[in-house]
Amino acid sequence: MGERVLEADCANCAGLCCIVPAFVKSSDFAITKEAGKPCPNLGSDFLCGIHERLDQKGFHGCVVFDCFGAGQRITQENPGADLSTMRQLHELMWLLTEALKIDAAVAVHSKLRAALAEIDHLAGGTPASEDAEAQRRKVNPLLQKASHLARAGTPRKDHRGANLIGRKMRGADLRGASFRGALLIGADLREADLRRADFTGADLRGADLRGANLADALFLTRSQLRAAVTTP
Repeated sequence: MGERVLEADCANCAGLCCIVPAFVKSSDFAITKEAGKPCPNLGSDFLCGIHERLDQKGFHGCVVFDCFGAGQRITQENPGADLSTMRQLHELMWLLTEALKIDAAVAVHSKLRAALAEIDHLAGGTPASEDAEAQRRKVNPLLQKASHLARAGTPRKDHRGANLIGRKMRGADLRGASFRGALLIGADLREADLRRADFTGADLRGADLRGANLADALFLTRSQLRAAVTTP
């Protein structure tokens, strides 16, 4: 497998995220849109006409969305694929690629590479949603093992699946903590030590990360950071 681009490349996509999904008028979207109907902000060049002003225009949901490169892959290679399923597979590929960067997890690198190749091959066909879920169940133990190895020697507080909405943790020592699937909405994490913390699937909407030490944070996506507060 050649190196796969696992981030959105809108210039090589047909604006699928602006057409395929439905959304409802809310704090995340300024309008209601039906599935399969192009967003009125989508231009004839398949690019967003308000991309630099999405937040100001009430489209924060678009700001935090990341297809992990699924959109351009469908457009360029596999037009019959389902965007939601392809995105799930590409997200798993991104997680596996991040795990392969963990030197401490070298013991599972061969298994990680094999899983990555298998998912990439699956994404080249017409995978169904149940295929993506099956792959998630299969690779989760590998990702957890890589995370465990990476966080060895740290305090490793366990906040997996925890409800930490609005929790005040400013300046806390959270090195190596597991936030897998945790709800951190609006949490105060200013100046917290989050080195090697695992953020797999954590909900960081509105979480205040200003001044936090995120060095070597694990499985922290671009969309999670865009959902959080990171600048004054």
